[in-house]
Amino acid sequence: MSQPRLIAPSILSADFTQLGREVQDVVSQGADWIHVDIMDGQFVPNITMGPMVVEWLHRMQTAPLDCHLMIVSPEVYIPAFIEAGAASISFHAEATPHIHRTLQLIRQGRVKAGLALNPSTPLDVLEYVLDDLDFVLIMTVNPGFGGQTFIPATVAKVRKLREWLDRTGHADVLIEVDGGINPDTGALMSEAGANIFVAGSAVFGAPDRGAKIRDIRSMVLEHQTMFPS
Repeated sequence: MSQPRLIAPSILSADFTQLGREVQDVVSQGADWIHVDIMDGQFVPNITMGPMVVEWLHRMQTAPLDCHLMIVSPEVYIPAFIEAGAASISFHAEATPHIHRTLQLIRQGRVKAGLALNPSTPLDVLEYVLDDLDFVLIMTVNPGFGGQTFIPATVAKVRKLREWLDRTGHADVLIEVDGGINPDTGALMSEAGANIFVAGSAVFGAPDRGAKIRDIRSMVLEHQTMFPS
């Protein structure tokens, strides 16, 4: 059975003076999700936005909002993002000592729960929470800024994770990749087993955003892996 392949443009690369129009534009041209990067200036060296922006985007009813929390103590803020209308929430394994409890907090809010791993974070941290995950977010750059260069070593990491998930009966857990994603790197990650492709500058910086979304989708579908029989 074919796995889903979803394109999720990151608004970190959008024009914030026209944010509503920017989001409507990429959704009208084929985006499946909208990726919202939440940064606090502590976990990463940048500050972006909070629940108010998510609430405003949710009222526009454009596409599911995928909230990536790059913040310390995410459990403190997760209820606010759930109330604001997040469809999925991921947080970083290093950001809280209570990974299981925080995943449960997200799921209790009827929101998809994900755990994010930095490029150098080992997969072992997932072992005892696989049953609590809807998806895993693999960072393919170091978090904090848009427009960074894709880290090639993360391809093997995604492949290893997909094989592990399939082997342990967790094939329904999706893999999201974030950082330096374009048609070429998207193809590599799709072949390795990724499902959700976060593309920021590749989409919002393109002269023809619709064409770029179609290019990424075409490449990831052409190179997609399959669920085991």
